[in-house]
Amino acid sequence: MVEISIKYLGDLRCEATHGPSGTILLTDAPVDNEGRGESFSPTDLTATSLGTCMLTIMGIVARRHGVDLGATTVKAVKHMSTEPPRRIAKLEIVFTIPLPSDHPQKKLLEAAAKGCPVHMSLHPDVEQDIRFDWVG
Repeated sequence: MVEISIKYLGDLRCEATHGPSGTILLTDAPVDNEGRGESFSPTDLTATSLGTCMLTIMGIVARRHGVDLGATTVKAVKHMSTEPPRRIAKLEIVFTIPLPSDHPQKKLLEAAAKGCPVHMSLHPDVEQDIRFDWVG
């Protein structure tokens, strides 16, 4: 169990404090929803959570199998619905992995990423477009 304390700061901004570490994260409503867009929005954090969770789980499996992911990156793109209700309609997750496309652990690493808890927790109505670009 992890407790996160959240305080409303006014003007559509919140401060979240991660209980175990004390790390503080600010959120702000996006410009297209009456906010200033000066920080992550709550829905931005969903896209961030998916990308970082997938890469973290891939990293765990890579470490167990002696694979160096090097400077692997992930780009997460969030698409909001254009029709009510306002919700995340699609998340694009693009991995750039500096390993060859014929790497012997490729299938294992991709499956690990797709098995991350955030990916498994999102509602099926949220389209997840996941791509792995092996560029080594």
